Amino acid sequence: MHRFHLPPDQCRQNVLTLPAREAHHALHVLRLRERERVVVLDGAGAELLCEVQDANAREVTLQVRQRQAIPPWACQVTLLQAVPKGRTMDLIVQKATELGAHRLVPILSERVVTQLDREAGASKAEKWQGVAVEAIKQCGSAWLPKVEVPLTPQAFLARGERFELLLIASLQPEARHPREGFDAFFAQHGRPPKTVGVWVGPEGDFTPAEVNLARAGGALPITLGPRVLRSDTAAVYCLSIINYELQSPRP
Repeated sequence: MHRFHLPPDQCRQNVLTLPAREAHHALHVLRLRERERVVVLDGAGAELLCEVQDANAREVTLQVRQRQAIPPWACQVTLLQAVPKGRTMDLIVQKATELGAHRLVPILSERVVTQLDREAGASKAEKWQGVAVEAIKQCGSAWLPKVEVPLTPQAFLARGERFELLLIASLQPEARHPREGFDAFFAQHGRPPKTVGVWVGPEGDFTPAEVNLARAGGALPITLGPRVLRSDTAAVYCLSIINYELQSPRP
């Protein structure tokens, strides 16, 4: 069944209208016809089963037949991702969305090739948010992750945000297996963490000063194994580990 996305404020009525871009895709690529069933996701937990009411050259209108509220994941995962060169960030956003990330914070570390001013950063964030929209349509998630405007590690840490468990992928010899962090948290609290953050560096890793800053902010250095991974591979690896550990049964 084909899926579309509309923001929550456009999903309140029982008759929905697809915007021009979505309507064009529905008509000329998917070739939707009247009475065909589709799913609309609002990105805030609502999944709407709809029927095509009218499909013409200008717009597509949908009649809502059923509404379902999808609960959020029990843990909110934030990916603090150093911005890689080229279009690799598009892939990272896509895979992070598929793996259930709650938020993506693009990080402009010292070793990042692409440096962005505020205006360019906002434009990039808007583009990456669009990638996340396409990803929820592909994977069927009712929850759309928020992609923030890129900022430096120092600027992020200055916010004073706190996570119940904060990790940083590290090439340092003292980095520990990720499970140790989850086991220690469970042993102390008797439950899995409700918020997890993970720092993933650029090619060549974060600088020692940036790693020290993250550790001062509570980040536990974790190893991703004996091989040096590309930044996008490391992001998928970390989010997969977090998914696995959060879903693993514990006594």
